[in-house]
Amino acid sequence: MASGFRTRASPPTAAGAEQVPGAPHIVVLGAGSVGCFIGGAWLAAGCSVSLIGRERIQAELKANGIGLSDHAGWRIHLAADLIDFATKPAALANADIVALCVKSSDTQAAAKQIATHARKKPAVISFQNGVSNVDSLKSLLPRLEVVQGMVPFNVASLGKGRFHKGTSGELAAGESEVTRRLAAQIGDRPGRLRVEKDMRSVAWGKLLINLNNAVNALSGETLLDQLGKRDYRRVVAASIVEALELLKAAGIEPAQVGPVPPKLLPHAIAAPDFVFKNLLLRVQKIDAHARSSMADDLAAGRETEIDYLNGEVVRLARSLGREAPVNSAIVSLVKQREAGVERLWSPDQLRKYVLEGHRGVAIFGY
Repeated sequence: MASGFRTRASPPTAAGAEQVPGAPHIVVLGAGSVGCFIGGAWLAAGCSVSLIGRERIQAELKANGIGLSDHAGWRIHLAADLIDFATKPAALANADIVALCVKSSDTQAAAKQIATHARKKPAVISFQNGVSNVDSLKSLLPRLEVVQGMVPFNVASLGKGRFHKGTSGELAAGESEVTRRLAAQIGDRPGRLRVEKDMRSVAWGKLLINLNNAVNALSGETLLDQLGKRDYRRVVAASIVEALELLKAAGIEPAQVGPVPPKLLPHAIAAPDFVFKNLLLRVQKIDAHARSSMADDLAAGRETEIDYLNGEVVRLARSLGREAPVNSAIVSLVKQREAGVERLWSPDQLRKYVLEGHRGVAIFGY
């Protein structure tokens, strides 16, 4: 077992489930907000789970346990003595499944840790942003089963071991024997896992939605407040239209992730405020406190995942011998913030800067 404070052999949980004898041992590598939410929810569902993360998170969970909640109102609390948390990658030794939740920029380092410390040749489920991490992991870990995963919801750290799911959606992963068994064990409890046959399409469908992350980070506002302003949404819509055109040229059909089909998504997002707020926001529930993970990274002075969100669209354009001016402009602004340029953009300022002179501005007649 991992170092830290330990999980009992068959602990009762807040969800009323007990660990199943002989069930695979899951190690969450990268136990930040998303990793703690996934690991906590699966532990509450009766899975055998260990977490690997930073000492700050370890101390927080040791003092408070894990508290999970979501926008729909459910609550789970797991006592500290039920949680196995380590800060060293040696805790990977007994992993049957690695749920990889590290930042995309840390993929190579995480793969090296898995290759060095995992003894059982575990299956690796990548719950990371972007679409290219799985290919990188397969190249770095050729002897292991690597599965694409997806986290469609936002998780906010509220302090004292509390992690709040602020938007709707459920975890997904590519179809395999490992993911089918894991999904069956979790069942319909919080943290449930949907198994998908075509995760490449799903990953691109999620990335289209995640193109809002950078706009949210540049706005300095909560997701709900930012999405309530149409000029911010126009920038997001233009970035999605640009991505859709490139995906079509590449022969990639993005899957529907959320209530709106990809082709209609930019038009729904760019719709007048009354239409947007009374249609899309009523279906896609967003907690009043939710912010994008990119906004949290900028606030903490960390490197963002912009290269694996809007940057993925820019790379796709280059592979096709084309350009992506809207997404390139957004990447540039986020890079400036990473470099220390402290500026928040108003809706009007961002629309003019990103869309002025770009063909995306003429797409919408609203």
